[in-house]
Amino acid sequence: MIITFLCILAVDFRIFPRRYAKTETYGTSLMDLGVGSFVLANSLVSRQARNIASVNWKTAIVSTSPLIVLGFLRLVTTTGVDYQVHVSEYGVHWNFFFTLAAVSILTSFVNIPPQYSGAFGLLVLVVYQFCLTLGLSTYLLSSERGMDIISQNKEGIFSIFGYWGMYLLGVQLGNYLIFGSHSSGLRSTRWVRMRVWILSIVFWLLTVFLDKHVERISRRTCNLPYVTSVLADNLQLLSILMLGDLIPGSKTSVLEEALNRNLLATFLLANILTGLVNLSVDTLSASSITALSILAVYAYILSTVIGTADYFGVKLKFW
Repeated sequence: MIITFLCILAVDFRIFPRRYAKTETYGTSLMDLGVGSFVLANSLVSRQARNIASVNWKTAIVSTSPLIVLGFLRLVTTTGVDYQVHVSEYGVHWNFFFTLAAVSILTSFVNIPPQYSGAFGLLVLVVYQFCLTLGLSTYLLSSERGMDIISQNKEGIFSIFGYWGMYLLGVQLGNYLIFGSHSSGLRSTRWVRMRVWILSIVFWLLTVFLDKHVERISRRTCNLPYVTSVLADNLQLLSILMLGDLIPGSKTSVLEEALNRNLLATFLLANILTGLVNLSVDTLSASSITALSILAVYAYILSTVIGTADYFGVKLKFW
């Protein structure tokens, strides 16, 4: 998340390497991973992965209301100040907040036990990929749009199926690796570490195969190769971090703990500060020194606000 906070502003400056910016149609980059990683991280530690009783649909809508509100706020503010938005990413009116809310509501409506969520998620992804191969992908990646709401937001609406399938796979992985009956003790830690490494290798091999023989990786459509690449990348990162458990000492910094307690609020503040910088500064013409200075001040303000809130025990959660 800290990398995400820095990248969403840094990408607006020329100093940011273009190879790390989001791809337009097919391919992978650092910032392409952010969206999928956010969904996967949520699923690995979700209520479903913990095998906690599922909430009803009314409670689900209430719990996702902040995401829906933030989605509309982003839409209104970006439209009101004529803020630059890449329509090809999610559509004219859609944004990632709506995608997160839709995935959460779908998961609550279709209540699946964690031990079966992986199989159901794979079914969703295979059917969705089959539709993409038959022509849906061409429709989603084309620049032509109709006047109806679905055509205006085709990328965001249809990619929900990809993110939902990814979420369901993450639920089973979280239950299997983290919250299962084997999740305590030294032996189980080695067991989990070994399986995370194996799963990472399997998903990487699957990604290479799908990218070559089925369809190239595309974040915009959230196709099956993109899902497997996100799983492979995150499991590889997780496996490396798990090796850190072999080193004695503190595992989490004070700043990480502060961000973790107010994660959505931090993400919202980062988006607000990013918007203010873009409205105040011509980022494309800024020199390297100016860009680094702005990024340093931005990171300092973000860390100070969230750190201060955490120090005084303020939890910025209103739902």
